[in-house]
Amino acid sequence: MSRVQDAKLEIQMLHDRVMVRVQQGAGERRSSAGIVIPATAQMAKRLIWGEVFGVGNHVRQVEVGDRVLLSADDQFEVEVQGQTYLVMRERDLHAVAAERAEHGTGLYL
Repeated sequence: MSRVQDAKLEIQMLHDRVMVRVQQGAGERRSSAGIVIPATAQMAKRLIWGEVFGVGNHVRQVEVGDRVLLSADDQFEVEVQGQTYLVMRERDLHAVAAERAEHGTGLYL
């Protein structure tokens, strides 16, 4: 019996699922005086930005490469080749920052 070790597998998201990588240091922030506030000191729920790395075939509003605004609480984490990703439903995303946006808030990043 032979086993294939370290085989590279392609990941395909199913249905309305989105795989997002959260930017490093997304939880940390700086005050206006320059003081670093760690992610553990959050007083209220804070949304974070991430980048979409995979979408299921029923996802309609986001594409791979989009920056999305999400809540990291109550999401599923998965580790792939040493990187941590979040897997969630498309409806759990709060906003998309993309150049192709047709109807936005008028705010720019």
